[in-house]
Amino acid sequence: MAKSSPGRKAWRSLTWLGVIIVALIGFNAVGVATGGGSWTPALALDLEGGTQIILEPLVEEGDTVSSEQLSQAVSIIRQRIDSSGVSESEITTQGGQNIVVSIPGTPDDETINRIESSAKLEFRPVLVASAPSSATVGEDGVSTPAPTSVDPNLSTTPEVEPTDASDLNYITPALAAQFEAFDCDAIDSSNVAPADDPLITCEADGSIKYILGPVEVSGETITDATNGTGTTQSGASTGEWLVNIEFSSQGGEEFQAISSRLIALTSPQNQFAVVLDGQVITAPAVQGVTNKPQISGNFTQESSKTLADQLKFGALPISFTVQSQDTISATLGETQLRNGLIAGLIGLALVVLYSLAQYRLLGLVTVASLVVAGVITYFLITLLSWREGYRLSLAGVAGLIVAIGITADSFIVYFERVRDELRDGRGLESAVEAGWRRALRTIIASDVVNFLAAAVLFVLAVGNVRGFALTLGLTTVVDLLVVSLFTHPMLQLVAKTKYFREGHSLSGLDPRALGAVYRGRAKFVPSASVAPSKAASSSKEAAKRQTIAERKAAELVGSSSGTGTTATNTTDRSNDGKDS
Repeated sequence: MAKSSPGRKAWRSLTWLGVIIVALIGFNAVGVATGGGSWTPALALDLEGGTQIILEPLVEEGDTVSSEQLSQAVSIIRQRIDSSGVSESEITTQGGQNIVVSIPGTPDDETINRIESSAKLEFRPVLVASAPSSATVGEDGVSTPAPTSVDPNLSTTPEVEPTDASDLNYITPALAAQFEAFDCDAIDSSNVAPADDPLITCEADGSIKYILGPVEVSGETITDATNGTGTTQSGASTGEWLVNIEFSSQGGEEFQAISSRLIALTSPQNQFAVVLDGQVITAPAVQGVTNKPQISGNFTQESSKTLADQLKFGALPISFTVQSQDTISATLGETQLRNGLIAGLIGLALVVLYSLAQYRLLGLVTVASLVVAGVITYFLITLLSWREGYRLSLAGVAGLIVAIGITADSFIVYFERVRDELRDGRGLESAVEAGWRRALRTIIASDVVNFLAAAVLFVLAVGNVRGFALTLGLTTVVDLLVVSLFTHPMLQLVAKTKYFREGHSLSGLDPRALGAVYRGRAKFVPSASVAPSKAASSSKEAAKRQTIAERKAAELVGSSSGTGTTATNTTDRSNDGKDS
């Protein structure tokens, strides 16, 4: 099978590049049409302003919050916010007591809940479940109509010592009366009970009221939590959003022991309740013995992700309440953004001027490549703003400005390799291909180093510095894409034009500037004028070496035949004639 010509390869690469650009524009158009996206990137707190939330710790009177508790809370809140993307938020402490969270734009209820929720998770067995209407519960766990008042003299001690957490002997007369009087509408995160005691609580939406047994598995044993849709045995998606939980070895053993006991009981005692901040988020019946449960409960994609993030990143060491929530103005604003853009334009203009001065019309390929790289980067950032919550800060703008130099450097490396090949006597089309093979290794090595630096900075840094690292890493990938799918194909096509093949003085491939002479039909050879003295010297030395060799041969012949003098004289005269 014949290989494709460079021209065909060039057009194929340019076609793929066009497909990528059209796809990016299409994805952004879908975001704009559905109402979630925009044709412009979302701006960060320093450029747009946003919302400031002050969290006040809930502590007993006379108690104080330690600096370690505040630092841990700041770290967890930052992880919760960053889990939805680089939102360029700022989380700091205030006066050694409060936590100040500044978020770009206006946060939704899910974000607020993610910030302030303590996410204290417990797994408790269900003892009683009923509608939230007035009811009284006997020791058999059956709900019946109940009186409207609670007798303070009712016993709070079980008549028979419970044998396990599912034992109905935990339901004392006093507990049954409290259950009857419990109001689901008044429940909040303060509804807690000691781990060894039963808990009266309700479903998060207030639809079911429960008496739950003691805690059997703590949320602290969770090692990971993810959200996703359920699947059938055949692998088809059920469309129901779930939260998948993974335990430590201890937690897995504890949950497996619960499931093996509950599966043999009848409803509602065969259910286990997942209690988050004192409320039941779900109470599924055990369907099998497992150590990797899935939580279901009418989740949406957003609510399941919020819960998974809360469980994954752990509980706050202390509870908080929102002290205030205010709108704040941009710390830098439009002036700084405008100055940053002006700085970027100045840098771009200098790169363009240098390219045109150094490479003449060949520099237009650099300009076109920078334009293509800018278009791709712009739509990638707007897409990230829509899908991942990324917001462009002034630090991110700085990353984009730095990227101009990185991208231009790749073009310069490539052009110089092509010129080196031309100086070695290659034809233009051959020089483009050979120069590309040599330049690609250097470009990849440089971009890999830049990308690794950006990745390390993104992982280790926080706040605006992560935005800088993200734009730097993103533009590094774009640089490799553009130089492969645009710059090189354009040079392949340019090499076929008569103007560049003939080495016009303004083409950037001027023979006199390159130290090579054009010999027609895209062939260059080394110029004789480059080093004339060296060429003459080499010729003279070769003649001398030949003369010496001839003399020695003649002497050997003369010594053996007796005519050495005549032969030598003849040789000398012959050589003298040549020298003259």
